[in-house]
Amino acid sequence: MNDPAGREAFRVQLESWQARMESALDSRLPGPEVVPARLHEAMRYSVLGGGKRIRPALLFAAARAVGRSEEEVEGAACAIELIHVYSLVHDDLPAMDDDDLRRGRPTCHKAYDEATAVLVGDALQTLAFHVLTRDPALPASPAIRLRLVELLAEASGSFGMAGGQAIDLAVQGKQLDLTQVEEMHSRKTGALIRVSVMMAAACAPSLDSRLQEALAGFASPIGLAFQIQDDLLDVLGDVSTLGKATGADSERSKPTHPSVIGIEASQERVRLLHAQALDALAPLDSRADLLRSLADWLLSRHY
Repeated sequence: MNDPAGREAFRVQLESWQARMESALDSRLPGPEVVPARLHEAMRYSVLGGGKRIRPALLFAAARAVGRSEEEVEGAACAIELIHVYSLVHDDLPAMDDDDLRRGRPTCHKAYDEATAVLVGDALQTLAFHVLTRDPALPASPAIRLRLVELLAEASGSFGMAGGQAIDLAVQGKQLDLTQVEEMHSRKTGALIRVSVMMAAACAPSLDSRLQEALAGFASPIGLAFQIQDDLLDVLGDVSTLGKATGADSERSKPTHPSVIGIEASQERVRLLHAQALDALAPLDSRADLLRSLADWLLSRHY
């Protein structure tokens, strides 16, 4: 995305999506005064504490590519973000990554306590599926609703995000090869990135199978490239920009792309995956321009 006007238009669009998500999430979370008030306050603290809203942005961009509006898929975007935030709250716990800072603020268990943080994650996970079943703007078809639930459950369970985190915990301090690292990351981070795109496709059940394959061909390499970029930022980034501690992967002896193949090779891997993702979008022609711009931004970001 070398065109300055195009970059500015995308920036405005991204900020619009981020603002939309703040409002959408706020309206779907219980009020802080509702019993149990402390739990609901902590849920709101965790969800509404900023964030790039990358997964909802991917879903919105994919929805545009298949002829669906943001309003029609907003509930699915909220569900994905609720799952993502629940995973962050649990990952930050002392039993997992033991992080003190998230999005420039104390992590949930630091701002409240560990027991509350566990319950926040539990409640956000169940709220995500409640939204998918009850949101009035999502497609009314029971088959589509069921497919959305199925996709998100697969992506967040033991064969997706939770499984990837389990592998991550099990291999700390061990030597892995590139294939093993990429398998772990395709689950831990890539699964929710992929499902963000594919849930948009599920909301357009008459979509040509060739176009569904194009979206899947985009989503998988972007999910992996996103995690490699995160690994690089943990080495090269700045805490004041990232809003979280850097160098944590090295301190915990986590196998990452930079630790396995080095920084330059990791940067080249991001470039190759980026090109692969963009090539996959060819059948969608200009309809996928927002996805292309989002991919450019994701893989050149510094935070």
